[in-house]
Amino acid sequence: MKSNPSSYRWIFRARFRRHAFGWRSQPAIKRVREAVSEIKKIARKDTLLSAEGAISLLQKLSPALEHVDSSSGAIGTAVNKAIDALVPMIVKAPADDDLRDKWLERLWEAFQEDDMPYIETLADFWGDLCVSPVRASQWADQLMPPVRMSWGPDPELRGYYKGTIACLSALLKAGREEEILSLLDLAPYKSWDVREWGVKALISMGKKVEALRYAEDSRGLNDSPVAIAQACEEILLSSGMAEEAYNRYAIEANQKATYLATFRAIAKKYPHKEASRILSDLVASAPGEEGKWFASAKSVGLYGEAIALANRTPCDPKTLTRASRDMVETEPIFSMEAGMAALRWLVEGYGYDITGMDVREAYDHTMTAAENAGCRGETFDRVRKLVAGEVFGERFVTKILGLELGLRQM
Repeated sequence: MKSNPSSYRWIFRARFRRHAFGWRSQPAIKRVREAVSEIKKIARKDTLLSAEGAISLLQKLSPALEHVDSSSGAIGTAVNKAIDALVPMIVKAPADDDLRDKWLERLWEAFQEDDMPYIETLADFWGDLCVSPVRASQWADQLMPPVRMSWGPDPELRGYYKGTIACLSALLKAGREEEILSLLDLAPYKSWDVREWGVKALISMGKKVEALRYAEDSRGLNDSPVAIAQACEEILLSSGMAEEAYNRYAIEANQKATYLATFRAIAKKYPHKEASRILSDLVASAPGEEGKWFASAKSVGLYGEAIALANRTPCDPKTLTRASRDMVETEPIFSMEAGMAALRWLVEGYGYDITGMDVREAYDHTMTAAENAGCRGETFDRVRKLVAGEVFGERFVTKILGLELGLRQM
């Protein structure tokens, strides 16, 4: 049984009052996620009601979050994920023309009043939200004059217009690609956030070579090289040119928060490439940071390469110790060498918040692995020689292991 959208009582509505969260971001993030979950649950039973809930939440987000501390970017990320989840619900809902027009007016008003801003990415989906090319064309006609004015020659009228991206999105949905390109020719400077719509227009027209050239020509001081590389990579991949895509854009386009995540992203996107080749190319792309690719090499079983990388430039001793611990039974030689590398960098003073326990763990895992590998005596001598040469600071490692290694402690 479907509910009446106008009478349904959403739990989230009472929680998203104006300035409801003060400055604290974590409670706000939690409530945003809960609201999206509530709407998704309804969507399984009543798509029209879920769309109404999605619009209601989008209207309430900015006023409720206006004073929240957004310096970490966490609340912005949560809102963007919410928008990504809510927009498809609105688009797929079986609304008639009158209702959908009302929805768009409500969303546009919320978008216009989004001062912080929090829901600015809604503009990227404006063409999709219009659903039909005819409605999208109507919105484009409404938004294009102020866009032209903001990019015009008159300094009194020229400036920023909030509806620019929404206009370009609507034009694309309407199939008016040539007008997108003509409009972008008026832009006073190159900016990827608008020129990417030129790339999309050219792709829609089947002109992928021109789209690639247009994207490359969009590079500038204030643009994201990663975003442009991602667009170029996708053009080549969609054209069946995986090798060229890899050689030209793979590393730049797949930068993630960690070295391991970057490696995995490229390996997943280019399954035909050997892991050793990807690793080698990544290492070559970041000279002086070889040690930071240790975990990537280990993750695909390139144990020899991993140890070599760990010894070329500083590598986090705790990462090496964990690797030694995890492989002490299954790969004792690797485990032993990882432990030795951990002790080496500890002796040289590397690592954050290092305690005596960290030193003991590195040593114990190294020696256990050495015993499993049948080379305990040789490894003991290597450790003793390594620690005996410690000169950094107050010789912290010597203080922890000196007695066991038979070393004189100052």
